[in-house]
Amino acid sequence: MLDEATRATILRLKKRGLGTRKIAKTLGVSRGAVLGVLADGRAEVPTLERAAKPDAYRDEILALYASCKGNLVRVHEELTKDGADFSYPALTAYCRQHGIGHEPRRPVGRYVFAPGKEMQHDTSPHEASIGGRRRTFHTASLVLCYSRVIFIQCYPRFTRFECKVFLTDALTYLEGACEECMVDNTSVLRLSGTGADMVPVPEMVAFGERFGFVIRAHEVGDADRSGRVERPFHYIENNFLAGRTFADWPDLNAQAIEWCDRVNAKPRRHLHASPRELFALERTHLRPLPAYVPEVYALHHRIVDSEGYVNVQRNRYSAPYTLIARRVEVRETKDRIEIFDGPRRVAVHAKVFEPNDVRVTDPTHRPARREGVFKRASSAEEKRIAERMPEAMPYVALLKSKKRTVTRSTRWLLRMIDEYPRDAVAAAITEALRYRMHDLERLERMVLRRIARDFFVVASDDEPETNDDDR
Repeated sequence: MLDEATRATILRLKKRGLGTRKIAKTLGVSRGAVLGVLADGRAEVPTLERAAKPDAYRDEILALYASCKGNLVRVHEELTKDGADFSYPALTAYCRQHGIGHEPRRPVGRYVFAPGKEMQHDTSPHEASIGGRRRTFHTASLVLCYSRVIFIQCYPRFTRFECKVFLTDALTYLEGACEECMVDNTSVLRLSGTGADMVPVPEMVAFGERFGFVIRAHEVGDADRSGRVERPFHYIENNFLAGRTFADWPDLNAQAIEWCDRVNAKPRRHLHASPRELFALERTHLRPLPAYVPEVYALHHRIVDSEGYVNVQRNRYSAPYTLIARRVEVRETKDRIEIFDGPRRVAVHAKVFEPNDVRVTDPTHRPARREGVFKRASSAEEKRIAERMPEAMPYVALLKSKKRTVTRSTRWLLRMIDEYPRDAVAAAITEALRYRMHDLERLERMVLRRIARDFFVVASDDEPETNDDDR
């Protein structure tokens, strides 16, 4: 079929007096085609009105399309049962041509962003091998709309705490923030409303004010509005995560930052530059970071249990055993768990990122051997021994390590200290410690041997022994 320009040329040449043969030879078309155009007398291409086989079944097609819920395969099966002899492709072509189940495509627009005007944030679920296991996690992404600079991090869960941690890391990476942050209508950031009527939670409003940006949400279902951050997720899944394995969560996020550095430095054909080159211009329009960026942490109040642990996200972290049954303050940061007793930090642990019922124990938080939580307090006898003869305390410790009847032993020793001369007792204790002798009966004989001639009269060989009966 000749196009409209060729048909108009044929009509112009005919008006100039050229014959049919000459026109056909000049334009390289057949004489029949020239004669057909001249007979029609119009430059417009006529519409072909050909009857299609499905025309006879139009009403049946409309009814079956509704009853079969738009499944054209079922529509074709039912029509075939009724005697229709056209193919399935003929049915689909007929439906497209007459708009049955197909709406005409509408032209799309494009969003133009000024430097430093808007950044977009969103999350998407992905899978990867972490620590030898296949795990599902949330990939958080932040994209500057003008330069397309991207920053991503991955988290096993994504709550408001992880959102603030991610945005702090992202804005620190970018060294500034745009005026607005476009998000979807997620409950992590939304207090009420959707789209333009979305009201962010006050906690995130205060967070945005610290960095100088406001939070906005696009309309529900308007995915094109957040296309800057939505489109790279496919590239993240099929480029960054494809074929990579990670030792743990810190390794995953470290490799994510390295990948962002490479992608941001890669030239883009449609931008005629790399995101890093465009970022050099946009950086001058960003809101500068505050002079001090505090570390994000979640505050928990816990009571140290009877085993000396506190529970955070189904994982248990040790605290000094002297704090058992005490209320403490636990701060959960990006990668640490810090335990505070009042204003004093008493423990720091590396954070376990997944809720695996893991126990993290610091050996310094446990009592020394033979000094359990319920350590025996010093008895009254020990205190009196310490007052009367401090140098005897090492021997008391020897008795406590060797004897089970500690109270009886300390009372026996205290009696000797009270009744016998100090020097004799001290000398006997010193000798007993040298040989680690803990027999108190033998110790008392050693003391008596030292004081025998000073306090007792010993009969000589030439004097007869007397007794009470002779008196």
